[in-house]
Amino acid sequence: MLVEINPYHIDSRLIDEAVDRLKKGEIIIFPTDSLYAMGCDLTNKKSIQELAKLRGVKSNKVNFSLLCSTLAMAANYTKQLDRPVFKLMKQHLPGPFTFILYANNEIPRLFDTKKKEVGIRIPDNPIILSMVEKLGNPIVASSLHNEEDDIQPYFFEPEAIFEHFEHTVEFIIDGGIGHLEGSTVVDCRNGIEIIRQGIGNITF
Repeated sequence: MLVEINPYHIDSRLIDEAVDRLKKGEIIIFPTDSLYAMGCDLTNKKSIQELAKLRGVKSNKVNFSLLCSTLAMAANYTKQLDRPVFKLMKQHLPGPFTFILYANNEIPRLFDTKKKEVGIRIPDNPIILSMVEKLGNPIVASSLHNEEDDIQPYFFEPEAIFEHFEHTVEFIIDGGIGHLEGSTVVDCRNGIEIIRQGIGNITF
């Protein structure tokens, strides 16, 4: 199912439907402020395992991002932030950035992994922010386009996304044409280092 949601005039009923599907364990596709992504409810381990399977990785070895609606929500899954890191995140979020942070004990429990880091995103996109806020916890997400993939219409054009993924994912949100570039990834575990320059520009 391809559902169009206008990011400037959001239909709350469609957001409710998307969230209901997430709560039932479905994986859905949605726009962000960079690439289109597929994701699931963080609290549903079976959904995380299914998402990992779709992306061709084991659930305990994934590098998925957590899409949050606020820094307060993100803080539930990270160790306490240093003041410069908190200031940087507050300055740039919402925005097309992924911040790699030290995870607290929630991440190993949720992902059945020994991973000590987590990628945090607060996208500047009202559709996904509305979904996360309504859900009440982060969405686990993986971009449709990997860096090693050739650019194809089904990475950014909603109709093409639907044609390519309609037998894989039941609910796809058309939020307009997506970007062709991913988020800028900033490693904040030991200092602040840009490890991938994407669509967002960091200013210090």
